[in-house]
Parts: sequence; structure tokens; C-alpha cells
Amino acid sequence: MTPERVPVEYTSVRELRGPLVVLSGVSGVGWDEFGTITLASGERRHGVVLEVREGLAVVEVLEGTGGMDPSALRVAFSGSPLAVPVGADWLGRTCDGKGAPRDGGPPVLGQVSAPVEGVPINPVRRQPPGEAVLTGIAAVDALTTLVRGQKLPVFSTAGLPHLELSVQIAAQATTAGERFSIVFAGMGLTHADAFFVRDALEERAAAGELCMLLNTADDPVIERILTPRVALTVAEHLAFADGRHVLVVMTDMTSYAEALREVSAARGEVPARRAYPGYLYSDLASLYERCGRIVGRPGSVTVLPVLTMPAGDLTHPVPDLTGYITEGQIVLSPEVHAAGVYPPVDALSSLSRLMRKGAGPGRTRTDHLDVAAQLTAALARARQAAELAELAGASALSPADRRYLAMYPAYLHNFLDQGTDRNLSLDESLERAWRVLLTLPRSELGMLPAELVESRTREGPSEGRP
Repeated sequence: MTPERVPVEYTSVRELRGPLVVLSGVSGVGWDEFGTITLASGERRHGVVLEVREGLAVVEVLEGTGGMDPSALRVAFSGSPLAVPVGADWLGRTCDGKGAPRDGGPPVLGQVSAPVEGVPINPVRRQPPGEAVLTGIAAVDALTTLVRGQKLPVFSTAGLPHLELSVQIAAQATTAGERFSIVFAGMGLTHADAFFVRDALEERAAAGELCMLLNTADDPVIERILTPRVALTVAEHLAFADGRHVLVVMTDMTSYAEALREVSAARGEVPARRAYPGYLYSDLASLYERCGRIVGRPGSVTVLPVLTMPAGDLTHPVPDLTGYITEGQIVLSPEVHAAGVYPPVDALSSLSRLMRKGAGPGRTRTDHLDVAAQLTAALARARQAAELAELAGASALSPADRRYLAMYPAYLHNFLDQGTDRNLSLDESLERAWRVLLTLPRSELGMLPAELVESRTREGPSEGRP
């Protein structure tokens, strides 16, 4: 039997550097080890070892280093990584980014604990994503279907309602009659935004279907880095131990990346593109790749990260690297938002690469994939017609192009626009799509089965038709 490790307290603090404590004369301490920092007043703070080299240890302080006196600190290490209790007790709770209660309740308890860094899913044991997660948003469910086990980010810019959309999805998302839970992780939120999230998700949290981890902008920056890791740790246990299908909504990943950049600068690391650390790609991948399904185990973890692109720049490191790791994207459009349409989804820039794994015959509706393909093609033609009209005038358009041009406003207001309080079933979403498509001549609907178009043209769309 291995003897129990006796904690050793270190007092040799070399310096405080931003949110970091640098200790000298350290031995037997490992990377990612959890530590307790005791101040002269008796206050205790907590930290995680970032680096150990030549007797030096760099420790991230989760509560920040404000008010610390380097000469009066005592640091003890636990000998194990940072872990949090896991289990169904998280459901219905509102906590901060490190898992401490924000709702006035007792600390979250669990029969077991799990390290927040998690364990990567063995590629051999990964089961391909399958079956849809329905969000109640027509543009998502009909055109860019989210699939269980998928990672599908939302790309937005400042001023667009990405927080409203992420909260609406968290409030409405469901699976077909199976146990389903939501973990909502907010990073760098203003207090007004945090209040909005709590208020909007209160009903689902009270029903025991959702937990919230809310990190506000004035919380320590280290907590912001911890927030998505705690959220994923909670989700993994709910999915793979309790057999639930879990959707993890993480917003805003750009705030997370900026926190990572701040800590990297404090560590004195050589910066890479736009001053972000060179390991930004692998760090994001360590989060996104924790979702999925495991062969032989019930449940799934689906991730919906939300990120804002500074100045709408898709080549910015955060959206650029996210695009390499994830399986598609939902892009929000300033132009659609300016037209007063919510949600302002740009369907032609959005894509779900796993849509065929979770939609179509035997999964959603037999006409789902055909309708999505036909509507996307029609939108592309409508955009071309609009560009031609700007160059040569509307009089230069062919009759067919004029029909496509007239179709676009119908798409915006009769399909896309649904408001923040409308939860659409998949049948309602697809029927909306049919109504838009039937404004076009039958000759333009070549991607749909002829007999289906004929019956729709003769009878008109109806709710719930398979």
C-alpha cells in the first residue's frame, strides 16, 4: 500500500506575477497539481500548478493574487489534480466558474469526484454522432441540424444577439423522449447578462434539467479558464455514467481565449499570432474534443460553443482555429439583424457537416434533407440575383431571377424570423420551408421528388406531414 502523502508547506515565494505565484525550492510537485495558498490573515485560496522546472513552480491562483503579501504566504500541494464532485446534484444549481454556489444553496456534493482536465475519449471507442438534438430554432433544425455528439460553434460579432440565441437554445433544446440535460457555461459575462441568463433559464433549472456556471467579467481571470473545464467534467459524468444526453452551451469562447492570452503573457511566454499563445489550437481542442459518444456506454455530450469575431474577422485566431476542430458552424449576419429578423442566421455561411448523420428518413422526416438542400440552393440563387440587380438593374433579370428575388423577403419573414420566445417543432420548421419554396415555379424545384412537389402544389403544405 502506498503511504499517504504528508502535505509540505512552502513559504519561498519568489514573486507574484499577475494571477500567478512563483515558488522556489520545490520538489516532488507535478504539473496540474492542486494547491492551497494560506494568507497571513488565515484566508485560504486555491491554485493549480502550471509549470515545474529546476525547483521552480508556477501556480495559477483561482481567486486572484490581490491583497497577497509574498513574504507571508504558505503553499501546500495535494498531490493530485484539481477535481470537482460530479453527479445529478448539479442539476438545478447556479454556480460560479469554479463550481462554488451562486444561488445561496449549499456546496454541490457528489459521491465521486473527477479531475477537471478530463480524459480524452479513446478514438477506437468513439461512436459516430447520430440522432438530432432539436433546438426549436427553424434555421438550425431545418438547415444546419445539430447532432448528438457533435461540436457545432456559433460565430457572431459584437452587437448581435448571440447570447439571446444561446440562452434560447439552452431553454428549448430536446431529444426524442430520452433523458436530456443542459450545462450552460458563461464566461466573462456582465452582471446584466448574468442576470438575464439566470432569469431566462430559471424555469428549466427548477425542473432539474439544467445547471449554470456563470463567470462574470470582474471574477478572477483564472476562473474563466476553469469554467468550460468544470462544465465539461459535469457533463461527462451526466452522460457516460448517468446515461443522459447532455448539451453543453459555452459562451463566449473569445473571452476564454483572451483570458488564456492574459495568463500566457504573465508567464512570459513567447506570443504567437495576435499575441495569443502558440498552444491556443491544442488548448481549444482539449475542450472541444471532450464531446462525443462512447461505444458501449449510454448518453452523449454535444457542445455548442459561442464566440464573437472581433470586427467580424473570420481569420481571427479564435474562429479560425475553432473551424479546424469543429464540425461546421452557425454564422450570424449583421445584415439580417439590421433587417429586424431574429435569429439573424446566415444560412449560406452556415453548415452542419454531420447533418446527414442525424436527419432524414428514419431520423427526422423523409423530406428533411431534400427540403434543406433545395432551400439552400434557392437562397444561393436569390443572392446571385440580388448581386446582378445591383450591377445591371432589376430590368436585366430573367423572370426566374425575379421570382428568386421576391422569394428572399418571404424566406426572411416567413421562415427565419421567429422571435426569442417561439419554440418551433421540426414539423413547423419544415412546413415554413415548404411555404417559402412553393413561391417558386415548380420547374425550379428540381432537387425535390417530382411526386412530392406535385402533391404539395395541389394540396398546399400542412403541419406534421411526413
